[in-house]
Amino acid sequence: MPIENIEKNKLKDMLYKMILIRRFEEKAAQSYGLKKIGGFLHLYIGEEAVAVGSISNLNMKNDYVVAAYRDHGHALAAGMDPNSLMAELYGKITGCSKGKGGSMHFFDYEKHFFGGNGIVGAQIPVATGVGLKIKYKKEDGVVLCYFGDGAIHQGSFHESLNIAKIWNLPVVYICENNQYGMGTDFRRVSSVDDFSIMAQSYGMKGKQANGMDVIEMYDVTKEAIKSAKSGTPYLIEAKTYRYKGHSMSDPAKYRTKEELEEYKKRDPIYSFKEKLKEMNVINEEEYIAMDKKCKKMAKDAIDFAEKSPEPDLSELYTDVYVGVKI
Repeated sequence: MPIENIEKNKLKDMLYKMILIRRFEEKAAQSYGLKKIGGFLHLYIGEEAVAVGSISNLNMKNDYVVAAYRDHGHALAAGMDPNSLMAELYGKITGCSKGKGGSMHFFDYEKHFFGGNGIVGAQIPVATGVGLKIKYKKEDGVVLCYFGDGAIHQGSFHESLNIAKIWNLPVVYICENNQYGMGTDFRRVSSVDDFSIMAQSYGMKGKQANGMDVIEMYDVTKEAIKSAKSGTPYLIEAKTYRYKGHSMSDPAKYRTKEELEEYKKRDPIYSFKEKLKEMNVINEEEYIAMDKKCKKMAKDAIDFAEKSPEPDLSELYTDVYVGVKI
């Protein structure tokens, strides 16, 4: 769809959500550096256009999102509360998973956000199962399943795509290829450079997309959703790039400064902002105000997390097993 045909408010919302993700992640990184956040922290800085562009197609009352451990951006794009997300990073009871999951396990049943999954590739069968639920109950919905290039060689990926096509499930599989599986260039471990062609092995449709372009992600995902709802699951390879290391403990010495700077020239937020300015959708003052609002929301989330209580000791054994009356 030409960008001119997308409503101006929707375009502004996309920009706003990308800025919010960026500012949220920056604050999370600061708190991690201050040792206020423990465990692992996988930041989404640089990849914002993938989650925002694709999820902007969804109605979260009917549709679902299932993500990997780099899940902050997807959760915010799906409409989760920044306060509860930051509190989760802090391990507080007000967190979206009661402070028990941390960075890799964001979850919101009401908003149809099913993780945040810590095991590489483990979310792909989960998303496939949600797709089966939608089809079995004859619901009008679709699942967007996100995973990194490091997960695409897992058996769970191939098994899930195979069964999704056999049963014609409404699932769109989105590989966020940020060029590195932890610290290894994906080309060193993959026999193909274009992951989207793997869809052909299972009779599915596949397409490569520029994951640094929010509108291209929006358009390709819209096409994929239409296919998935019509009975043919879809595989998207979103070519993107993370500016930070694999996690906060990764100095990312396996890539050059020149490579990083080259990708920053294609920053998804600033390039989209300039495009909207050319179209007279926003001006620089509106952008500054939008950014200021997002910075305040990120700061407020930090304040909320720091003021929130720790989980009570009694929470140690809750949510471990499903309560069953005998």
